[in-house]
Amino acid sequence: MFDRLNAYRIMWVLVFFDLPTETKADRKNYTKFRKKIMDDGFQMFQFSMYIRHCSSRENSDVHIKRVKTILPAKGHVGIMCVTDKQFGMMEIFRGTEAVETPGTIQQLELF
Repeated sequence: MFDRLNAYRIMWVLVFFDLPTETKADRKNYTKFRKKIMDDGFQMFQFSMYIRHCSSRENSDVHIKRVKTILPAKGHVGIMCVTDKQFGMMEIFRGTEAVETPGTIQQLELF
């Protein structure tokens, strides 16, 4: 059980994107991509940066593959995985004020 909750085993998947929004079709593709990653459990961290908590590397691989299947034809998308330990060491600021790093999301796992 301890191994399952190890801060080096738990992963965060970060998706960064910069997609064109000049035309109506571009905006539609942007919205479609954003909605699909949100449907897969990603939450907005900043504009065009979404994060998802995963219980393991294997679980993060599943979500990374899903993102890769919905990549838009135009624009730039980056996908990065970090451990829960690394994510927890992030420093976040609003202006000059430090803000607490988001905690680990408690999820019910069904087998």
